[in-house]
Amino acid sequence: MTLAQPTLVDSGSAPGVEQPEQSTPISTAPRSRWRHATRERPTSHSFRGDVAGLRAVAVGLVLLYHAGLPFLPGGFVGVDVFFVISGFLITGQLVKEIERTGRISLSAFYARRAKRILPAAAVVLVVTTGLVWRFVPRISWQEIGGDIVGAATYVVNWRLADRAVDYLAQDSQPSPVQHFWSLAVEEQFYIVWPLLILAAILAARLLRRDVKPILWVGLLAVALPSFVWSISETKSSPAQAFFMSTTRMWELAIGAGIALVGSRWARMPRGVGVVIGWLGLAAVVTAGLFVTSSTAWPGYAAALPTLGAAAVLAAGAGAGRAGPVALLGTRPFRWVGDLSYSLYLWHWPLLMIATVHWHGLSVTRGLAITAASVIPAWITYRLVENPLRYSVAVSRSPRLALSLGANFTLVGISAGLALLVLFSTASGGSAAARPAPGAAVLAAKPLNDPRGRVMDQVPFITPDPLKAKRDLPDTYRDNCHQDQSSATVLSCTYGDRNSTTEVVLAGDSKVEQWLPAFQALAARNHWKLTVYIKSNCPLSSAVHLVIDTKKRYPSCTEWNRSLLTKLVADRPDYVVTSQYSGTALDTNGVQSADAMVAGMRRSWTALAAVGTKVMVVANNPDPGFSVYKCVDQNRSHLSSCTFDRGRHDADRGYQTQKAAVPGTGVPMIDLFDAICPVGPCAPVIGNVLVYRDTSHLTSTYVRSMTPRLAIALAAVGLPAR
Repeated sequence: MTLAQPTLVDSGSAPGVEQPEQSTPISTAPRSRWRHATRERPTSHSFRGDVAGLRAVAVGLVLLYHAGLPFLPGGFVGVDVFFVISGFLITGQLVKEIERTGRISLSAFYARRAKRILPAAAVVLVVTTGLVWRFVPRISWQEIGGDIVGAATYVVNWRLADRAVDYLAQDSQPSPVQHFWSLAVEEQFYIVWPLLILAAILAARLLRRDVKPILWVGLLAVALPSFVWSISETKSSPAQAFFMSTTRMWELAIGAGIALVGSRWARMPRGVGVVIGWLGLAAVVTAGLFVTSSTAWPGYAAALPTLGAAAVLAAGAGAGRAGPVALLGTRPFRWVGDLSYSLYLWHWPLLMIATVHWHGLSVTRGLAITAASVIPAWITYRLVENPLRYSVAVSRSPRLALSLGANFTLVGISAGLALLVLFSTASGGSAAARPAPGAAVLAAKPLNDPRGRVMDQVPFITPDPLKAKRDLPDTYRDNCHQDQSSATVLSCTYGDRNSTTEVVLAGDSKVEQWLPAFQALAARNHWKLTVYIKSNCPLSSAVHLVIDTKKRYPSCTEWNRSLLTKLVADRPDYVVTSQYSGTALDTNGVQSADAMVAGMRRSWTALAAVGTKVMVVANNPDPGFSVYKCVDQNRSHLSSCTFDRGRHDADRGYQTQKAAVPGTGVPMIDLFDAICPVGPCAPVIGNVLVYRDTSHLTSTYVRSMTPRLAIALAAVGLPAR
């Protein structure tokens, strides 16, 4: 998991910096009620030492978690704390503006945000681009360049959400700008919330009502659906839910709700405030200590740190010096809180780039880098953040502030585009795809064929490693590869659509990788070839798990149910399957290979009952590293990118297939000898790159094995030439 940025708005320590300018000409009748409340008690949004200190707690949780401290497995809850603080402070400023003028200025609002967040963010993006160019292998430049553009335009959270369920991104490293996702979430919330406030002001004017109850209606209209959606999406797709703004807005809304109550929190009995405040801080710390990466997040579990932070904010005014401010208001906490935004921006890219450069980080080294990030953070805070935030000229002119923000945004976008251009130049200059024999260089019986041995250097490699991730089956281009989030059965049809012989490929991406060879055979043998593929989802009626998270995978179970019903009704002549997964859940909810075997056999039996012949292609092993990345970095020393041939027999998917086949009449085709003729397994055979990622074969290599596949299919009852 990745984490959020510190609150992006001054907590009130700089008088006059963020005062509203050029208000929208909408007023309300009950302005006097707001003013009366303001006169009655000091506003709760004047400087709050506990708020500054709470930011320090939040960023401390984030930094120590990222550094790798094992006793803080839930440090990512700092994101939730920051969202609450941000909602509280931003809404408090808007409420003060309504109290004072009866209106709000969108231009002034966005100008304040632009001068506050964009300059420092752009500086970090530019420096990160340079560090990536210098220290990160070029194979990653394209993906990171796109991330930088997404970070600069505040949509990177959706890019990361898509990647979280993208099977093609299984070997992606955490992006050095991944932490910008939370900034994107906030900006998306602050597109919606000020517009709702304007609508509430207009409604109050038309209805001649107090604006505050209408603001509550607008806030609940955001918070409740977001909370419900957060629970639902976290249950079905937690990796995606983590990054989505729609699953996070309720957290910002809780902070906004605390601000709407306003000065009335100060009327809380002091004893009650003290208890609530300290309990709230304890809830935040408890979440950091006991929540783990296996906790479905955000969902309802995020309520613990979220409500804890809200309790600290609500109780602060009433608790006085006996409350959490006794700790949070101390000079060290306030200093870290003031530095938190820059500190957050800098620590993550430094950690991630160091991780790639040193191939991992120890806790000691992680802590050292995190501590060192204070230096660029302090420099950015003193030379970029404060000078622009406190500039009188920029503060007085929303137009100037917005122009400044736009220019810094363009700088960030340009940095990302520069990295994309550098990658394009590198990949464009690499060898173009050339005809290469691949597996065709091997003997009819390839085992121990010396032509399959590893060579340190070859004249050219097809596909070039920089282009390997694009060497895909046509199902990706044709949009019939179903992702993990949906159970809808998608299909593509190739070959002769009017043929009386229908061959089906069904299962996960490990059978999908064989499509190029099957397409060639379908054209040659006049088959109707139909493909049903879902990420990480084998053809089995078992109760499935997501491989990475080991959590239930209900959309896979449902997809299998629907697909089996369709196949039984359609009665294709042949179904060919393969799979990566080796285990499923048994009736006791325990993960086991036996449960997967039983589920596979049930599906096969149902198909055999209607006359469909099932065939299994043996799973090829995971080399244990990203082959194409290794090859790109070791073009003159390819022996650095070999793997043990014994990984095939040890592969869990293959072992499960072997256990399921006996007694079923289902044959298994094993072409591994043509993938790895001689140990250790070579990354390039016949000038063709064998693997395109950590476990899938390149389409080019699969295509070169077409004649071998034809012979194997014919041997088990599917006539092919």
